[in-house]
Amino acid sequence: MNWNGAEDAGRPAASLPPPLEWKFSQVFGERTAGEEVQEVDIISAIEFDKSGDHLATGDRGGRVVLFERADVRDRGSQGDLERQDYPISRHPEFRYKTEFQSHEPEFDYLKSLEIEEKINKIRWCQTASGALFLLSTNDKTIKLWKVQEKKVKRISEMNMDDSQVVGNGSVASSSATSPRAYLPNGGCSERPHNYPSSDFSFPPGGFPSLHLPVVMCQETSPVARCRRIYAHAHDYHINSISNNSDGETFISADDLRINLWNLEISNQSFNIVDVKPANMEDLTEVITSAEFHPTHCNMLAYSSSKGSIRLIDLRQSALCDNNFKLFEEHEAPGPKSFFTEIIASISDIKFAKDGRHILSRDYMTLKLWDINMDAGPVATFQIHEYLRPKLCDLYENDSIFDKFECCLSGDGLRVATGSYNNLFRVFGCVPGSTEATTLEASKNPMRRHVQNPARPARSLGSLTRVVRRGETTGVDANGNSYDFTTKLLHLAWHPTENSIACAAANSLYMYYA
Repeated sequence: MNWNGAEDAGRPAASLPPPLEWKFSQVFGERTAGEEVQEVDIISAIEFDKSGDHLATGDRGGRVVLFERADVRDRGSQGDLERQDYPISRHPEFRYKTEFQSHEPEFDYLKSLEIEEKINKIRWCQTASGALFLLSTNDKTIKLWKVQEKKVKRISEMNMDDSQVVGNGSVASSSATSPRAYLPNGGCSERPHNYPSSDFSFPPGGFPSLHLPVVMCQETSPVARCRRIYAHAHDYHINSISNNSDGETFISADDLRINLWNLEISNQSFNIVDVKPANMEDLTEVITSAEFHPTHCNMLAYSSSKGSIRLIDLRQSALCDNNFKLFEEHEAPGPKSFFTEIIASISDIKFAKDGRHILSRDYMTLKLWDINMDAGPVATFQIHEYLRPKLCDLYENDSIFDKFECCLSGDGLRVATGSYNNLFRVFGCVPGSTEATTLEASKNPMRRHVQNPARPARSLGSLTRVVRRGETTGVDANGNSYDFTTKLLHLAWHPTENSIACAAANSLYMYYA
């Protein structure tokens, strides 16, 4: 963990927040020992809403699953807790709410290209009239979903005389028709079937055995409806979507372009960033992530495969290709390797809640940037430095291209990101903090205590290669085995509490401190 800059350099140690003690809270979709995970069930996106009362996950099968906070809904408001003397829950607890199929596999016949149903990103929109709104996207198409509680109408009783009911539910009577004789000219020798026969007569006071069923609205059920489809605006795979603080617009980004949309208009968008050169052979970098500023509706940031972040102001120009504030780390002196530029590529960026800082994740490190200081990051956190001697192996099995996400706590005091072996790391980002915790996505998160690797590379030993679907295992700097196929790519921090949700394959784990 490296701190740059002199801001709060003299902060006394007593003012630093104490390290958090993380505990297991919940797990959804836990696997049994030896259970094979289906590809379509692997979680590919996680997102809390702004209130923290709802959590959404997307998977590679195109499904979106919603969870709601159980302790808030069951026990009511804070005032109700005080009046009823309920114990206040120490951490948020969630329960399953609903799920729906957001995207289906498609085929682009013009380009002869299969479009996967995998959910790349989920973003919550502002609630309205008690309904939840969220955006979900796969590689090509963005959809706006509305989830609302609907009353379920059920037939509570059928007051019919059983003795007068036949097998198909109709009333037996002397008006039942018999086979009719059809005439050669197409006529019928009998009266129509709905015409009462001559021997039928209604009893005095009406027919006593037939009653209308009683329909009751006994319960509510969440129903998801697709309200808008934003399609045909990206030639390359969508890697990011982000809602604007104005509640009316959002952006979508692919490798070369960023488009601005209005939530109410699905048939047009405005291109605000285009890095595609006239000759594709001159292409040197691509867009990897983009996000709106949390409070300033005119500002957004996007990252590139060269490890730089650009902060743009939509008020300066309609096309923001050349109007930006650039954040990049100066290259260290010394020789470069083939992998230098690959591991510098930023896979995810997040604004802090106050909008002052930007958190970025590249393959090896987590960096914290101050938007008022473009000289370099104010802090750098090493994630798995012990893998640096194994970059060649990571390149061969494509693990070096894994896109890890990052997140910040609501109070801005800590940051978190994932690693291999289903591990994730939490760092204190207050200047002078030495907090660095490694946890495993399991019911016992503290089972593996991996310290910030400080041993030399020679302690790594030999790397054991297992030829099975490109799987690679080995030993890290602390003697713990690691597996490149078990990776924790997606995680999210609760907006108001110290609670983290993370995905390990098809399982959703939640922890609190």
